[in-house]
This record gives sequence, structure tokens and C-alpha cells, in this order.
Amino acid sequence: MSNVYKLKPIIKSYIWGGDYFKKYRECSFDNISESWELSIRKDNVVLVDSINKPLDEVINEDDLGIACKRFPYFPLLIKLIDAKDNLSIQVHPSDEYALKYENSFGKSEMWHIISCDPGAGLYVGLNKDYSKEEIEKKLKDSSILECLNFYKVKPGDTFLINPGTIHAIGKGVRLIEIQQNSDLTYRLYDYLRKDKNGNYRELHIDKALKVINYHQYQNQSIKGDVLADNQYFRVIKKEINGEYLLCANKGSFLSFTFICGEGKVDDIEYHEFDTFFLPCGKSCLIKGIGVVIISGVNK
Repeated sequence: MSNVYKLKPIIKSYIWGGDYFKKYRECSFDNISESWELSIRKDNVVLVDSINKPLDEVINEDDLGIACKRFPYFPLLIKLIDAKDNLSIQVHPSDEYALKYENSFGKSEMWHIISCDPGAGLYVGLNKDYSKEEIEKKLKDSSILECLNFYKVKPGDTFLINPGTIHAIGKGVRLIEIQQNSDLTYRLYDYLRKDKNGNYRELHIDKALKVINYHQYQNQSIKGDVLADNQYFRVIKKEINGEYLLCANKGSFLSFTFICGEGKVDDIEYHEFDTFFLPCGKSCLIKGIGVVIISGVNK
């Protein structure tokens, strides 16, 4: 009997989404903006594919690992994102600010590029040091993009988005996002777009100005297969070519998503963009080819 669970993701459709993932997902939506690969939230719990039951009804607290005990909730949220149009310019607060003012944890996240259109990119961080007053003025006159780094991306690029970093996914980008399990987002700018009812989306400028990092952004350096390694998550990228024994230590469960390839995890077939959950203290054998993104919680 296998120790691993293949997951059935939750599909989200928004006005900015594309159709890149539609051939990999069964859904009735016109587009797939986000495919929530790993989620245990009050209103969004992924299913175990083989038995169609919510993951939180199949696993227990002991399956999560020692590192997860410091969190009062399931700690990670993992998504595949397809941006056919630009996402809003936004920022996330830190745990310290969010716990004090929002009764919530903040959000750290990372992006790893799967594919992209020519010239597509990301807005990440300020291109030099600014004052709060300067950024406020740029927001008021809708020229905030002049202050941001725009990185043209290619498959395999990785960006760490710490709390306070202004950011947005640009149109034509497909990526995997690993983040703290929080939906706390302050929207700064939305390109003066209106919804189907002719209304502008709500902005949160006053709150955002209190949490922005006003210093020039410096992206992390990637060391080998380690894409991210902070106090919330550790993410590695592994190329599969034959057999690979994946072991989750007692510190944390592991979640892993194949961004290409095919084969088997124990006796369960995997294909491109399939995601699995491995409880802590367990192992599984991957046989096949491809590239897999493996995520767990740091101590």
C-alpha cells in the first residue's frame, strides 16, 4: 500500500486567467486562473484523488510533522497560475503587522516560472530606494509602475516575494506559487480597470503604505536545486530520470508537483502538473522522467 496521496486540485477562474492548464484539468470554466494544488482552508480543501475525500479527513496532525506545530493552521498553500492578463499590483504584510492589526498571519511566497510568452515578465520590488511620500504620490497619479523592477522571465526563473515587496504577475506568465497559507493582500493599483459592472476594484493604499519595504529590491540567489529556504518553507527542484526515493522526515510533510514528465509514484501514475502529498516520516519511490517541485515546512 502506498504512503502517498495524489491530489485533486481546486480550480479558480478570474477575469485575468488563461487556458494553458485546461488540457490538464477537468472544469466547466472558460479559463483557469489558478489551480490550487495543495490547500487546507476552511472553504477550500483539496481532495484525495483515488477516494474523492478532502485531504484533511484522510490525514491527521501527526502526518504534518514537528515543524507545523508552531502554526495554528495548515501552513502552506500551493498554486499553479496562468496570467493571460496582468494581475493587480499588490503587497503582503508581515506576520508581526498582520497579527497585530488583521488577526491573521502575513504572507511570504515564491514564484517559479513554468513557461511564458516572449517578452513576458514580473513586477517585483522597487528599482531604487523611495520615501513613503514618493510612493504615495506615484499611486495617486497612477505612475507606480515607473518605480518597479520589471523582470523579463524565462522557464526556470525563481523569485522570492518577502512581506513588504510590491509585486505583480505580468500577462503571458505561467508559474507555480508556494506561499504561506494566507489570503491577506493589499491591492495598490489595478491599471484603472473596471469590472463587468463598471466598478473599479477596491484598493488598500492606506494599509499598504504602512507595510511596504521602501528599499531597492534584491532577489535571492539560487543555490543548486534549492529554490527557497526561509522560516516558512523549503522548496527544491529535482530532475527525475529513472528512480528517485523521496523521504519526508519527521519535521514536515512534503508536497510535490511535476511540472513536466510522466511515470509512477509507487503504484500511482503521474503526468505533467500532477501533485502529491507525502506525510512526514514516510517515503515513496518515483520512477519515470520529468521535473518535480518539492515543498515542505522549515523548522
